[in-house]
Amino acid sequence: MVGQSTEMEPAGAAASLKYLLLAMRPKQWVKNAFVFAGIVFAGRHLFTQPWALVRVLTAFVLFSLVSGCVYLINDLADIENDRQHPRKCLRPLASGQLSPRLAYIAAVVISTGSLAAPFVLGALTKLPPGAATLWERLKSTGTLGWYAFGLILLAYFLLQIEYTFYLKHVVILDLFSIAGGFVLRAVGGAVVLQVIITPWWLVCVLLLALFLGLGKRRNELLVLESGAGSHRRILEEYSPHFLEHLITIDVACTIIAYSLATFTAPAVPQKPYPLLMATIPFVIYALFRYLYLIYQRGEGGTPEELLFEDRPLLVSIALWGALVVGILLFFGK
Repeated sequence: MVGQSTEMEPAGAAASLKYLLLAMRPKQWVKNAFVFAGIVFAGRHLFTQPWALVRVLTAFVLFSLVSGCVYLINDLADIENDRQHPRKCLRPLASGQLSPRLAYIAAVVISTGSLAAPFVLGALTKLPPGAATLWERLKSTGTLGWYAFGLILLAYFLLQIEYTFYLKHVVILDLFSIAGGFVLRAVGGAVVLQVIITPWWLVCVLLLALFLGLGKRRNELLVLESGAGSHRRILEEYSPHFLEHLITIDVACTIIAYSLATFTAPAVPQKPYPLLMATIPFVIYALFRYLYLIYQRGEGGTPEELLFEDRPLLVSIALWGALVVGILLFFGK
């Protein structure tokens, strides 16, 4: 009996860790790629600098861990509603594969450690001696960047917690709360490098995040049909027709904002033509392709999965990224 128990315990622990990781939804960590906006779209691109890559990769990991904890907290709060959902009932917590107690402990421990990490990294940075002011010394060593990033990461966490328990029940604000998380990711990736993203790029992030959120809401309404309100009360405030109007407005604004962002990008020459304008057709195609998937195929419920499942969409985004990096690498300031 003792031997049998010893053999089963590791298997149980391994299964628990597996379902804990799945509950943190690593597939959705692709959303945290927005932290790389600062290293590419700031006034000067830094993606060829090793120190900058290390910093932004660290920011990506910390955002992934914190967002994973937010998913755990969200699933703990929605566990009963998720059990009535045709797809969410398969999640580890709703299906009973993961212990709520373990999920709660992991969320507290991992989120606390991740939120403290930037401040620890900042404190460990040695300040150079000299007559310069403390502010200038903090800036010169990058310590200020870690502290600022820590505050942004904390703001992101608090916004998501507020969304989980309140904002997701408020019409329109629920969408802006989701979009605000994406903007904070982009800002966080910039402040950790102590650079500034031009406003038009941030507007693009906001509009794109709203577009994905609107598509997801529409998909939820279509999938749940008459039972949408019983699963999530806020869905009673929306209708496919209303969301389709918002999507149309949002897509038009996204194309305009992205075009203006390329016309005013400070990191590349603007004469005789803004070189980044060559990427506009790829953005328009990706948006139109996503609209096709939403309206013609009834998809959009899981944008992070759709990105990798639809080859034309993935190829268009990959070509856009390659063209942006190529232009900045060969013509950037």
